[in-house]
Amino acid sequence: MKKLTILISCPDQVGLVTNITRVLASHQLNIVAMREFVDEENKAFFTRIACTGDLEETEKLRVKLLENLPNAADVNLITEQEKQVAVLVTKEYHCLSEILIKNQFKTLGANVQCVIGNYEILRNFTEMLGIPYFHISHENKEKEQFESEIKEIINQFDIDYLVLAKFMRILSADFVKDYAGKIINIHHSFLPAFIGANPYRRAFERGVKIIGATAHFVTNNLDEGPIITQHTTHIDHNFGVKEMIRAGKEIEKKVLLDALELIFEDRVFVSGNKTIVFK
Repeated sequence: MKKLTILISCPDQVGLVTNITRVLASHQLNIVAMREFVDEENKAFFTRIACTGDLEETEKLRVKLLENLPNAADVNLITEQEKQVAVLVTKEYHCLSEILIKNQFKTLGANVQCVIGNYEILRNFTEMLGIPYFHISHENKEKEQFESEIKEIINQFDIDYLVLAKFMRILSADFVKDYAGKIINIHHSFLPAFIGANPYRRAFERGVKIIGATAHFVTNNLDEGPIITQHTTHIDHNFGVKEMIRAGKEIEKKVLLDALELIFEDRVFVSGNKTIVFK
């Protein structure tokens, strides 16, 4: 028996679950798990269905589902295939190391095709684990040229997602548009607090008692894309900036890996500037 994940989003109306399950039954598909959510304010319906059965006629199934759903419905049928990712880095290793170790032991839920860095610092570590490393310097270049060179590398691979593992460069609107909905970033603050650079320094100066990290999709608005996961930790007056950074890095690793697991398992819907996450 083959596995199929079905993601559906559409305007809400009475009888949606009945219509969907009837179509699946007619195709002899067995529902293993089904989660639903209704956004009452926007009158929108979301569901994630895991099922098993004969998957030889997936396009016919998709057409039949659309026939039984409201106009503007979106139906995504996902077979069992690991996602392919590229990782973009600068100098910090902590998030990259977590990703590559999981990739090495086949527990990431995806395959890392390459790592692209704007410094050489992380090359040796990356290549020790058998992953191609490409150095694209940003120095003495216009942003357009820098990003064009990155795209040339990415386009050599069949990439589903770009992971910004502490990639400390702001991407242009054109770059984000080319990979819309496919770029995941880890930001070292509990957004929307301390957007942008040096959040730990600003948190220290503000005297906060909680610091955190946020994994989110990248949009044209800096650090304001749909949030996937967040975590926090308590601190006190004994924490200087260095201690906050040290504590924050541990949170960053966990938040990013949690977000990637959800994405790679197709558990995240984007709705406007929010996400619906079926854990």
